[in-house]
Amino acid sequence: MPRSRCRRISWRMAAKSSSSTRRRPTSRVAAVTFRAHGRCGSISSARHKGCTMLRFALTTLISLVIGATCATSYVYADAVEDFYKGKTITVITSTGVGGPFDLTARALAKHMFRYIPGRPTMIVRNMPGGGHVLATNYMYQQAEKDGTVIATVNNSVPLHQVLGGQGVRYDTRRFYWLGSTGTSNLMTVAWHTSGFKTMDDVMQRELIIGATGTGSGTFIYPNAMNVVLGTKFKIVMGYKSTAELDLAMERGEVAARAGASLAGILQERPTWIEGNRVVMLNQIGSERDKAFPHVPLMHELAKTPEQRRILTLLSRPPALGRPFFTTPDVPRERAVALRRAFEATMKDEAFLNEAKQLNLEMSPFGGERAAAIVNDTINVPAELVAKAKAVLEPK
Repeated sequence: MPRSRCRRISWRMAAKSSSSTRRRPTSRVAAVTFRAHGRCGSISSARHKGCTMLRFALTTLISLVIGATCATSYVYADAVEDFYKGKTITVITSTGVGGPFDLTARALAKHMFRYIPGRPTMIVRNMPGGGHVLATNYMYQQAEKDGTVIATVNNSVPLHQVLGGQGVRYDTRRFYWLGSTGTSNLMTVAWHTSGFKTMDDVMQRELIIGATGTGSGTFIYPNAMNVVLGTKFKIVMGYKSTAELDLAMERGEVAARAGASLAGILQERPTWIEGNRVVMLNQIGSERDKAFPHVPLMHELAKTPEQRRILTLLSRPPALGRPFFTTPDVPRERAVALRRAFEATMKDEAFLNEAKQLNLEMSPFGGERAAAIVNDTINVPAELVAKAKAVLEPK
């Protein structure tokens, strides 16, 4: 190696220098090595030849490591792009057409594809049924596990699982969570002509309330209040979607409904609030919504510490918001690419503008947080789960 080249290397990589113009080592490995050979920078050093060889070997090793890392990243990126090019990703929504879940899924599909390597086509498929259990089971048992199917389901499905709910053939811990579009408290509302004004009224006389299925908050919450608090909700099952249930309440088939997302009401039925067409009986969440500070939380209605613990457990779902996930066992590089694409879409100006036009409230968060919320819901003390199970199934 030419002497001038050696001098430049010595000057650049020396561990210390009294000159203010000399730069610190950019590599910790290099810094440690050359502090041990402080005289290597001297051309007259007896160790000059050995140190030159050491520098060459070290530089070569670092270059190989960096090159291998970059090459691996490129291989993964190319593999993901090659896979998704020309493919179609199906977005499953566990609700019928219309409503915040469906509209959010369609808006996401319209914009998210641009952030997925290979720019696949994205379509939406509605799969209502069983209070969101049908779609969740499909994602766990039948959907392709190659990254071509993602889903959005009700945030109550982890709770339905931990309580051993009817029809569960899934484990939410094994899904790969992409993130959530945001949280919103769930409301129990009565139609304005029902004559019910507060929860005290529901303790005194029967209130007919509609539900879509045992895995849905439309059933879980009124049933929980009946068992734990002694309310008199009469639950009418069989509605295929919350949109159908809302219409049934407006027509007078039922007088109330539970598990109604506040964001969903504002998006789908703004006249309910603006025109005082519904009475807010209670809300489910960790804290009262700022717009309704006078409406009690479900767990605040508890009369004993044990009742409060059970109702607090049942109030966990709103923290998950409107989540999106893909199937178990998707190759990691594809799953990571989907999560990154989802999180990028949540910051996309065109997507956010469309969400605003649709009155979809957005307060998104990423996949790691969504997965943590799911795991926290599942991993509750067995003793509390045993006490809470009684509130899930019909009596």
